Amino acid sequence: MAAKEEVLEVLKTINDPEIPVNIVDLGLIYDLNITADGEVAINMTLTAVGCPMHATISTEIEEKVKSISGVNNCKVTIVWDPPWTPARMSQEAKL
Repeated sequence: MAAKEEVLEVLKTINDPEIPVNIVDLGLIYDLNITADGEVAINMTLTAVGCPMHATISTEIEEKVKSISGVNNCKVTIVWDPPWTPARMSQEAKL
């Protein structure tokens, strides 16, 4: 079974296309669940509701997470509540 930390490290390799910061440090990942049978479910948001890159970002996440040993499937769900704000960014991202 993949560890949550391992999935987060992979997610840190994916940058928001408009902001050169990874999606974890931007605070876009709201929830991450991994089941014993290797199913990964990610709830995330985007910096703007009208972001045209949502499908591209979701596909990249799914492909990279599925490459982790022990992961059989990955499902990304884009959510809008609560809305993203810069306050969700990590200290590193703010710098």
